[in-house]
Amino acid sequence: MPLRFTLRQLEYFVAVGECGSIALAAQKVSVSSPSISSAISQLEAEFGLQLFIRRHAHGLSLTQGGARFMEVAREVLDKAATLGDLANDITGKVRGPLNIGCLVTFAQIVLPQLRRSFVEAWPDVEFRQFERDQQELFDGLRSARIDVALTYDLNVPSDLEFISLIELPPFALVHETHELAHLESVSPAELSDYPMVLLDLPMSSDYFLSFFTALGITPMIEERTRDIAVMRSLVANGFGYGMANVRPITERAPDGRPLRFIPLTGPVRTLNLGLLMTEGARNSRTIQAFIDHARAEITPTRAPGLQVRAKGAPSAS
Repeated sequence: MPLRFTLRQLEYFVAVGECGSIALAAQKVSVSSPSISSAISQLEAEFGLQLFIRRHAHGLSLTQGGARFMEVAREVLDKAATLGDLANDITGKVRGPLNIGCLVTFAQIVLPQLRRSFVEAWPDVEFRQFERDQQELFDGLRSARIDVALTYDLNVPSDLEFISLIELPPFALVHETHELAHLESVSPAELSDYPMVLLDLPMSSDYFLSFFTALGITPMIEERTRDIAVMRSLVANGFGYGMANVRPITERAPDGRPLRFIPLTGPVRTLNLGLLMTEGARNSRTIQAFIDHARAEITPTRAPGLQVRAKGAPSAS
């Protein structure tokens, strides 16, 4: 007797297995919790297998059989995805699902405009976006939950491919009446005498702190936050200086207060913003279309939501 199940049910099952919660899985795949619950119940009935242990206070955890089932379910979903790529190659069309990750520090600035122009060019693509920190992007690419990531060349592992698009040098951010606000450039040594609001994300914090370590000095960290918008607002309200590589077109904090962006000098590394993917990702016509689109839209002279300038051009500071 043939089995009756759908790829959608497998997708919902894998989402629950990864999230450990029906509610979180529902958010991840953008469907209702009852739809997720129904899909899991149908799979368990069809295969005569308990996939999860339900714990009232701790969500769901995979049974031993469920864990093995999930490994194969992922393989089936991966194989199914290749059918879509094959159909696109045969028909010459760009369509189907596309999961794009973006580093959380600039996702709110760069990605919305880039997404809008892409889906207008390719309306048959089912575009999903994921805002993550650097390590989460690595994990998402390796597990095939993300097809391509927009991020920095920061600690990129050797098993992932990075395509550089633009260089983004680091800046110090200060409020408009800060003692250093009049400077055209500033060094980490000059900043070290003032309180700092650190963007405390994995890898990002190590990157910024390395500027001081290289000089053998320790910054005065007054506040820590994982949200770059919060960092900008704290800086604009005089709680310390901040550091960032992203310079938005509008140089104001989210609460409307003005900020001063001062180029950093000294032993500071410029980061490259670009595209990160696994080996072989370009074989997908849809992924390649997004790569080509990002390359056309994010260049040394223009980028969605950012102030950029070509090498040798005068600073806008």
